[in-house]
Order: sequence, then structure tokens, then C-alpha cells
Amino acid sequence: MNSSFFKTSSYSLKFILLLIIIVSIFIIPIYYAYPHAFSTYSDKLILDDDSLYVWPIPGYTKITSPFGKRVSPTAGASSFHKGIDVGAPEDTKLYAICDGKITYVGFLGGGGYTITLTADNMKITYCHVSPQFIVDVGDEVKKGEWIANVGPKNVYGIPRQ
Repeated sequence: MNSSFFKTSSYSLKFILLLIIIVSIFIIPIYYAYPHAFSTYSDKLILDDDSLYVWPIPGYTKITSPFGKRVSPTAGASSFHKGIDVGAPEDTKLYAICDGKITYVGFLGGGGYTITLTADNMKITYCHVSPQFIVDVGDEVKKGEWIANVGPKNVYGIPRQ
């Protein structure tokens, strides 16, 4: 009877050691390479006062369409993309990436509802924002200030302006 206990314990010990090895080789390196895949993000923005810029959509870092030459995603779209698209669900908060002044709020064709933030000699354009604007032209905003929500990707029925 004592012998069967040790056989069972031996199999259990081997299984546990194998599981530890698999986790150490595969799971832990993936966790450190892609920590966002293992955690839930809030919509809270953590500011690093030493940096000039902040990421506009905390918790969402996947670039769904990069800057530059691309295959047009829809008929009539440009094959040269003048911005980057970051995938995030509708109504996710968007933040000002730096201090600046709001210089455009409205509908801008393929970009949908748009907000432009001007800072020094740079313009940052937030496209596909919600039409329920939070800021107005002329507003001074600070880095990390909530300025909009993600809007619908496609907008229909808006007359050309």
C-alpha cells in the first residue's frame, strides 16, 4: 500500500514540475512582452509630468491603420494614410496629448467628426470622435485633459460642408 502512494505522489510531482516548466517557458515571457493582454484597463489617465506627451487613449495601444502607404480599407479611401488609427470602443475617453488650443471642432469628411489641437507649430487631429463635443474652438487644454470620446467609425447622412 505504501508503494502505490509513492507512485501516485511521483506522478503528481512530475505533473507539477512539468506545469511549472511550461508556465516558466511560455506564459511568463508572454506576460512580460504583452502585459496589457493580461489586465483590465480603466479609463483613468496616469500623468508623467516629465514627459511632453501622453497617449491619447489609455489602455488601447493597437494601431489598426498606420501612417503611410496602405491598402484602402473602403472604396474611395486614400491609399496614403495621413495619420494613425488606434482601435478603441466607441465612447472611450480621448485625452489631449499635450498642452494646446482647440482650433477646429466639426465634421471633416473621411475623418468624421474631428477635433484639432494646435500646440506650438504642430497640429494634432483627432478623427472619428463623438459628435457630442466636450470642447469648443478657442479652448485652452492641458496635457491629459479629457477632450472627447471615441465616436463611430463611419458616419452617414451628413451633408458636405
